[in-house]
Amino acid sequence: METTLAKTPEKRQVVFLTILLLLWKSNAETIRYSMPEETESGYLVANLAKDLGLRVGELAIRGARIHHNGNKELLQLDSETGNLFLKEKTDREVLCRVIEPCVLHFQIILENPVQFFQTELQLTDINDHSPEFPDEKMLLKIPESAQPGAMFPLKAAQDPDTGSNAVQNYTVSPNLHFHVVTHSRSDGRKYPELVLDRALDREEQPELTLILTALDGGAPPRSGTTTVHIEVVDINDNAPQFLQSLYEVKILENSPLDALVVTVSARDLDAGIHGNVAYSLFQGDGVSQPFVIDEVTGEIRLKVALDFETTPYYNMEIVATDPGGFSGKCTVAVQVLDVNDNAPKLTISSLTSSIPENAPEAVVAVFSVSDPDSGDNGRMVCSIQNELPFLLKTTFKNYYTLMTEGPLDRESRGEYNITITVSDMGTPRLTTQHTITVQVSDINDNAPAFTQTSYTLFVHENNSPALHIGTISATDSDSGSNAHITYSLLPSHDPQLDLTSLVSINEDNGQLFTLRALDYESLQAFEFHVGATDRGSPALSSQALVRVVVLDDNDNAPFVLYPMQNASAPCKELVPRAAEPGYLVTKVVAVDRDSGQNAWLSFQLLKATEPGLFSVWAHNGEVRTTRLLSERDVPKHRLVLLVKDNGDPPRSASVTLHVLVVDGFSQPYLPLSEVVQDPAHEGDDALTLYLVIALASVSSLFLLSVLLFVGVRLCRRARASSLGGCSVPAGHFPGHLVDVSGTGTLSQSYQYEVCLTGDNCTGEFKFLKPMISNLMVQAPGREMKESPHCRDSFVFT
Repeated sequence: METTLAKTPEKRQVVFLTILLLLWKSNAETIRYSMPEETESGYLVANLAKDLGLRVGELAIRGARIHHNGNKELLQLDSETGNLFLKEKTDREVLCRVIEPCVLHFQIILENPVQFFQTELQLTDINDHSPEFPDEKMLLKIPESAQPGAMFPLKAAQDPDTGSNAVQNYTVSPNLHFHVVTHSRSDGRKYPELVLDRALDREEQPELTLILTALDGGAPPRSGTTTVHIEVVDINDNAPQFLQSLYEVKILENSPLDALVVTVSARDLDAGIHGNVAYSLFQGDGVSQPFVIDEVTGEIRLKVALDFETTPYYNMEIVATDPGGFSGKCTVAVQVLDVNDNAPKLTISSLTSSIPENAPEAVVAVFSVSDPDSGDNGRMVCSIQNELPFLLKTTFKNYYTLMTEGPLDRESRGEYNITITVSDMGTPRLTTQHTITVQVSDINDNAPAFTQTSYTLFVHENNSPALHIGTISATDSDSGSNAHITYSLLPSHDPQLDLTSLVSINEDNGQLFTLRALDYESLQAFEFHVGATDRGSPALSSQALVRVVVLDDNDNAPFVLYPMQNASAPCKELVPRAAEPGYLVTKVVAVDRDSGQNAWLSFQLLKATEPGLFSVWAHNGEVRTTRLLSERDVPKHRLVLLVKDNGDPPRSASVTLHVLVVDGFSQPYLPLSEVVQDPAHEGDDALTLYLVIALASVSSLFLLSVLLFVGVRLCRRARASSLGGCSVPAGHFPGHLVDVSGTGTLSQSYQYEVCLTGDNCTGEFKFLKPMISNLMVQAPGREMKESPHCRDSFVFT
């Protein structure tokens, strides 16, 4: 017997409920065919499709196959026509030996859906063998005192044919003393006995030679012959007799060679040499006997290993012969006892190597098990590992279906090695294992997952276009095209953000690139969503938030707000000659459009007309005096200041200050002739001019009122003082200064200069700087020039 392994060329999936329904509908009857042995290959046995009630071609659609149960593959199925052909020439004697009837079992399996049909093919015997005697010559010793009617057993001829084709009759060549009688055993086989018709006379004829012929019942009959040589011996009164006419013996099939099977015993009542008995073994049933007998002791021993599965029993004829030629006969029936010497066999009929992970209950394999042993030795138990999500279902007479318990998860486990264990119930137990590898095929049941829920990317402004600024990444636990991820930019919810002009994404690897140079001063940060979509069917996707932060570069130089450097004429700062050290001359105001340390500004004095007279505070841009002014200091000073940021590399801007040192604010310090007219302002509109005129008129009235008030106060104080009077300074009194005593609400006296600009800032008042509390009286004869930017100034004390 041979185990075959069959694999289907394509994947199959069968739902469990469908299997049960189809198995319930399976044909429970056995389809039987019969054909004579020795039929040539190609013989049409039957049309299987017609016998199963199926249409032509339906066998091919349903995947019909023949399973031979480990027998030799004798049949071939044409699934297109349904015809069942003989694959090779058959020989009943080879396939079944002495077993009658000779029936070969096989199954018809329809795979889609699963259905089983039990089928039998009976091989009928033909008369293709002639009878054969085990020996070419038989020797018989018959005493001359034998009486007519005495019977002498002969060895039977062997014929592997069965039924009527087996040996049916024996004949002997014509002679004057003997004829042959044919007898039947309990199993139906025929054996001959030689019958004495006329007394022998040794002195007349000491030897005879006969031809024994065995005839079978075939048409035409076949025959076999052997020579029987008869020696006439001297008189012998008693024939040997066995103590038992039938010996029944049981022996294990795994008994060792030369094991004692049984000892037969016969007695001869004659004395002397005529009482000696010799034992011999006749062929009993046409099967080569695996035994040998000791002709002296009658011990029958095993000379060939037994096999219960091949021959479960033997019948032997034992003959005891004395020297006088008389003989006795007994029958020995040997029953071979089965031992568990055959492990179960497993034959795969249908196998699916890959199943989808979402299959609720899928058939993995259909297989059959067999064990040629008998009893408990042939009963089998089939099992698989407990921890696997698979189960075994018994379907049809030792046929099993291996199927899944429910949907699987390829992402948890993509391959299963299932070991099918088949054990018999014998002692000791024999086991067969077969391992099936099942691949779990992927379906698109997992969406891509980003490695982060949000990404923050940094890019410096003024970047080059097509700059790689970062990579987003997503993973998909599926496989194949279900895990192939495509990245894309999702539409922005901000209508002001033109995302397509800012960034792009590589759809294959998630790399992000800028499309143009970014400007931190215009756009500090922006957000958008990125999608990751697999190529499954249907496609699954997910998204992540990406925030791009633009990092500032030092690409903007500081810008000076005050003093303005683009005016038609520079603004001059006034410093009284009596100013104390640390006097605040002015404050340079500058800004930087950059951020962070790129916008940290520092101030530095580069050039000065009088080095050491002025200094600038590095952090706030305040310009102050460093010492007292003397008469030798020039009245006009030009300061060049550097404003520098803290970037890398740093950027800077310069500002020029014009400082006028005055003895006091009671005399004009800038003649109007020095005012440089700016032709660009001549074209200002009339409204601005009217506003300036109105403002000048109101200012004049106000100044006049203040002067009158101050004059009255000075006269009163002069009377109260020891000087005894108040004198009004000679010369022109500057109308733009007012000296206010410290009787106001302020605890200390301060001076502020108010400039009414006549250029771009026409109509605006600017409070520029505080001044020291006590102004020195202006020396007579000195003139104060009026600043073109500060025509009307008010000094509050």
